[in-house]
Amino acid sequence: MARTHRIRAAVRGLAALLVAGACTATQAHPGAHAVPKADGKPQAEAAPAPVEGTRDARSYFTDTLLLTQDGRSVRFYSDVLADRVVLINVVFTHCEDACPLITRKLKDVRDRLGARFGQSVHFVSLSIDPERDSPQALKQFARSQGADEPGWTFLTGPKADVDRVLARLGQLSPTVQEHSTLLIAGNVGAKRWSKIRPDAPPAAIAERLRLLAGAP
Repeated sequence: MARTHRIRAAVRGLAALLVAGACTATQAHPGAHAVPKADGKPQAEAAPAPVEGTRDARSYFTDTLLLTQDGRSVRFYSDVLADRVVLINVVFTHCEDACPLITRKLKDVRDRLGARFGQSVHFVSLSIDPERDSPQALKQFARSQGADEPGWTFLTGPKADVDRVLARLGQLSPTVQEHSTLLIAGNVGAKRWSKIRPDAPPAAIAERLRLLAGAP
């Protein structure tokens, strides 16, 4: 019960940060595969009412130290998020269904972004299973999926540190198998964010990222 309250508090805190930047979000339950709108674009709902919480992005997301697939230590906000348009998802390397499927879809999105990828738009894949997902395991997974390249960062680290970051994103789940498959897209500097269903068409996801990249 205490853990549930902590997760709910984290979600409320993230909502406060996003509302401060006029967030628009697509809602779905973790792991859900709802059908997108008929036009193929991720459906947006009205932003929730403001609640108490920090409006400073670095304080909220924290500069928790994590490790990339190359074993490099990075600060989550300052080195991974700051001044970027990002697409964030959650993976684990022993996954045999959703994680490889979504990673392959994101490769399609990457191709549609063209020169924007790795420049104005970056992908971030966070391990939900850091106790087994070493940097080397993430490196192998990324290579096997054709995703080990500049502009796409896979992150792991001590479980407590990874859980802290996942909780701030509202992506902490009770078990590895129950992890959310929602995609989180955001223009960090402009404080504009969207949650995108995992079965949204690659073209619609790429368009959302292009719109976010063009935000002031």
